[in-house]
Amino acid sequence: MTSPLFEDTRLQDLHQALLDAYGPPAERVCWSPLRQLVYSMLSSRTKTETSHEVLYALEKHFVSWEQVRDAAVADILSVIAPVTFADKKAPALQKALRRITRQNGGKLSLDFLHGHSVERIRRWLESFEGVGAKTSASVVNFSTIRGRAIAVDSHHDRIAKRLHLVPRSVIPDETERRLLAMAPAWWTPAMLDEHHSLVKLHGQLRCTKNDFEKNCAGCPLLKMCPTGEEVTAGTARRSRERSA
Repeated sequence: MTSPLFEDTRLQDLHQALLDAYGPPAERVCWSPLRQLVYSMLSSRTKTETSHEVLYALEKHFVSWEQVRDAAVADILSVIAPVTFADKKAPALQKALRRITRQNGGKLSLDFLHGHSVERIRRWLESFEGVGAKTSASVVNFSTIRGRAIAVDSHHDRIAKRLHLVPRSVIPDETERRLLAMAPAWWTPAMLDEHHSLVKLHGQLRCTKNDFEKNCAGCPLLKMCPTGEEVTAGTARRSRERSA
């Protein structure tokens, strides 16, 4: 495969613009792979603050992951009730913990994943009920594994499509694949994590799912965003028409 004539620097430009606008995010304290898996399974479609509160409540109530694994599902459900789809996540979480124990010689830990390839780890994780590409990417990139992956959440997927980095028709799994291909080879897993955090923050504060148009004129990504340019051009045109 031949190298492209010109390097695609759009992801680097995006990253720098967000760094200039928001500053560097707080450095992540990496959790064990198991704790990260539990958190990521709970956090799907749930606000970050709620997900953290539920994780801490689960750890306080049950003390160990073995107790979570062996508890009555109703007891798990009562603790994780604030998360979205708790009735599905409670049994899926316990099934995952039991399978990990069974496949790891009776030990409830994912530390054995260290040293395996990212592809192998993700393929195995995604064979669990309730674990998709975003969750497997989170475990690989955010935990002490610190592998190359981008956890593409709804914010990241939305912004990538508005920037025309990926077609609007692709699913988030494909968004991640294309973004990883665009990311410089010298970006470390920690930099990929920082990139995820910056894009997520931008999606929460400015490039929101709804009513984002009011933020386009002052957006730090406007010069590289076809969607924003279209919005601001339309706003200017309507303003001229009203003044005529």
